[in-house]
Amino acid sequence: MSQNSWKKKSRTRNIMISRFLLLSVLSLFVMLGCARKTTPYVTDEIMEEFEVSSFDFDYLSARSRIVVEEKNGKTTKGTLNLRAKKDSIIWFSLTPGLGIEAARGIITSDKIQIKNRMNGKDIDMTFQEFEESYGIGLSLYLFQNILFADAPFELSYRDRLVRIGQTFELFQRRENANFRSVISAQHGKVMELIGESTKGDGRISATYPEFMELDGQPFSDKILIKMLLNLPDRPSSNLLVNLEISRVDILDDPLSFPFNLKE
Repeated sequence: MSQNSWKKKSRTRNIMISRFLLLSVLSLFVMLGCARKTTPYVTDEIMEEFEVSSFDFDYLSARSRIVVEEKNGKTTKGTLNLRAKKDSIIWFSLTPGLGIEAARGIITSDKIQIKNRMNGKDIDMTFQEFEESYGIGLSLYLFQNILFADAPFELSYRDRLVRIGQTFELFQRRENANFRSVISAQHGKVMELIGESTKGDGRISATYPEFMELDGQPFSDKILIKMLLNLPDRPSSNLLVNLEISRVDILDDPLSFPFNLKE
């Protein structure tokens, strides 16, 4: 193999790895759509008035298998380990295969940081910088709410809420994005979500087809994510993300969040 051919393949491999790491980060906020129990969440109660549903926890630990399908048919599989402290931090570790950690990341109220062990192309961005680079606006608060199938944002007089049968449709606009949420009138959780950037082509949608019980609270046990992203040096790409959770633990005792971008 010539030196030029080797370098070309190396660059292609590094781009694919970086792309998978980015997709994994964007999938974190929805990766807990499965519960430890196998009991479906069922209730006969119907809300007459809409009430904001918020999942209650102090610390949380989870393990998930992720499958990313690209428009060209390429499929990438990996394992995500997640730790979280409510309203404070989300930590993750990614293993795409062979049991070797490929990346470790941390999300706080200020920024997103990723240590890429495969090619050294780390990410250290504020949310504003992230939006400018990838065309989609995120925040720790939004991560948490979509993670637990809650309404994307707190209710405001600016929002529009419509009752349609046994669901509510909630329309919210914040910063540079519009969100439409279809919310069950039985348990107050999001069943469908669409978020679109008003500045670029970034778009994300999530579907929560059914809910299981986790510590007496409803959780979606299946998640289907579709994303349209602007990737650096690449055209906009449509991606499909499937998530399957093998473990979710809600904890009272503090967890550690080991991370060092310089290590």
